[in-house]
Amino acid sequence: MVDKKENKMDKIVSLCKRRGFIFQGSEIYGGFAGFWDYGPYGLALKNNIKNLWWQIFVEEREDIYGMDTSVIMNPRAWEASGHVAGFADQMDNGNKFNVMFKTSVGAGEESIVSYLRPETAGGMFVNFKNIMDSLSPKIPFGLAQVGKAFRNEIAPRDFVFRSREFEQMEVEYFVKPADWEKYFEEWKKIISMWCKIIGLEKSHTHELEVLDKERAHYSKRTIDFEFDYPFGRKELYGLAYRTDFDLKSHSSFSNADLYYYDEETKEKFIPHIIEPSLGVDRTILAVLSEAYKEDEMNEEKRIYLALKPILAPIKVAVFPLLKNKPQLVKKAREIYEDLKKKFKAVEFDDNGNIGKRYRKQDEIGTPFCVTVDFDTLEKDKKVTVRDRDSGKQERIDIDKLITYLSEKISL
Repeated sequence: MVDKKENKMDKIVSLCKRRGFIFQGSEIYGGFAGFWDYGPYGLALKNNIKNLWWQIFVEEREDIYGMDTSVIMNPRAWEASGHVAGFADQMDNGNKFNVMFKTSVGAGEESIVSYLRPETAGGMFVNFKNIMDSLSPKIPFGLAQVGKAFRNEIAPRDFVFRSREFEQMEVEYFVKPADWEKYFEEWKKIISMWCKIIGLEKSHTHELEVLDKERAHYSKRTIDFEFDYPFGRKELYGLAYRTDFDLKSHSSFSNADLYYYDEETKEKFIPHIIEPSLGVDRTILAVLSEAYKEDEMNEEKRIYLALKPILAPIKVAVFPLLKNKPQLVKKAREIYEDLKKKFKAVEFDDNGNIGKRYRKQDEIGTPFCVTVDFDTLEKDKKVTVRDRDSGKQERIDIDKLITYLSEKISL
């Protein structure tokens, strides 16, 4: 159990810095509020989450098309979407503060004021016509994107939960107006399934129906998927029914034809949109919060991350029992190189004693450690495989090691 006298959030932040997951941005200059840098293990975790999302939400479906749109758009696009007029936070003195970051495009007096995108969705809406003209998709279909967004938050807080630069995984799903409720329910189930896949306990996730007065200006219905973070129950994901607001607004402002023509029914209409919006950084924080564990092993206090193997930054770590024995190091390097061809995310570690190496790998969430000892060379041609969560150790034949680990890591 986590010691309640010490804040769990502080422990997670400490682990992230100590083990190279996440650092304060510009830390040597005193930091910069709302900006964070991902170190090697944090980047690996982030990429694993994004790649898994892309696999499930895009590659395994026939009706979703991937995109990568510009961070900066023609400022008229943000007028059309309502962000220039209404994308604001309330300040303490009662004034409204638009949280979009302004920038200028061009030089001198000819420069144009524009904005860094506050969400990735806008780039997909303005490309609706391009997608229709180039791919001719049949409704329902979706556009998907993973990318950075920027909001000049008045009070960034809670580590990477609320920051000024963040990353989103979003789908804009275009449907017939009469079908929106059907697909809203489908996407609700998909998000719940995703939470389970990445290891979030069902009892720690909750669905909140957002009230009319609290919904975004473009939404007719929104559900927030909340998670029990160490600092309280907060929004993790959002599912919004954006109606035809976006395409209708862009059609009006740009004079572009953003209608859909149904060849079967001969109907022409502006599609309605269902938007599952998932934050990458909030996902990382939820996964870390869920995975952070403390226990005792061999009469010593232990910290470990019980990450799903598919998300773990390192899948397997390979050790020689002793670093000063060349024959052990040579054999361990051979095994390491073979495993790396198969699993990619494999680490060789001969720094410190075996207990210290186990503790490091536990803290970064490595599910399996492989140790080469003298019996490996002289007796049984087997290695010791240690399970992260239980600490259980098994002797496995070297020629069966890849098969053994593949079965475990695929779970």
